[in-house]
Amino acid sequence: MDMTQTLTTQYLDVPGGRLAYDDTATETGLPVVLLPGMLDSRAVYRHLRPLLTTAGHRVITLDLRGFGESSIAWDDYSPAAIAQDTLALLDHLGIERAALVGNSYTGATVVKAATLAPERVAGIALIDAFIENLPPTAVQRAMVKVLGALVVQFPAAWGAYLKKAHPSGGPADLAEYRAAAVAALRTPGRKVATRGQVNGDSAPIGWTAGVTRPALVLMGSQDPDFPDPAVVADRQAAALKARKVMIDGAGHYPMAEFPQATADALLPFLHEVA
Repeated sequence: MDMTQTLTTQYLDVPGGRLAYDDTATETGLPVVLLPGMLDSRAVYRHLRPLLTTAGHRVITLDLRGFGESSIAWDDYSPAAIAQDTLALLDHLGIERAALVGNSYTGATVVKAATLAPERVAGIALIDAFIENLPPTAVQRAMVKVLGALVVQFPAAWGAYLKKAHPSGGPADLAEYRAAAVAALRTPGRKVATRGQVNGDSAPIGWTAGVTRPALVLMGSQDPDFPDPAVVADRQAAALKARKVMIDGAGHYPMAEFPQATADALLPFLHEVA
């Protein structure tokens, strides 16, 4: 769905399954690994990737376990397992040091990777991540369980969420993207992967304490996943000693909704950590 760059899908076999990724490869700037969020594919970065490559960065986008073009059935779909996958991909590509960017569910992943192998991580950027979220109330926990079960059984609910998560109306291809996302959740066997993520812990406690690498927090000011997005971003920035940038008017996916604003925030950080 990226009309400006068409890359051939590549694959990496790791214990438990096969991971799909793409790699612009030709740029010589700091490599950047972009990780999608829950139930999503690497195509969520379709509008941001060209802006980063134009600025000279080598950009790698990875499909998470169970989603996109990666294999569906895994024993573990957790953010920690995805951190191991990310480091394995760096090994496979011969990349000694890269910046890691995680959205939503994989905010926890880039934090974990930065603690597991700080020498491999130039810096981390969190886009509308859940880590260091406000403690949920009993009602909120119950709602998450209900919504998770609803998405597992009725993938169309995810399409409705994606519309809400782009409050500006989203990019011109949002309707096409939503339809593809719903169709992907209906793939035979996908319920196992969907359940694995929606029942997982996207906001683990204590992980940020071990991070020593530079960090950037990006948050959409209208993200419907948080009662007060700015408060969550402040908590993340304080825990990571990071700079915070609010993307005005954006929801949960500013890299798709406002890719230029996201790039404008991300590129100076990448320059600094390079």
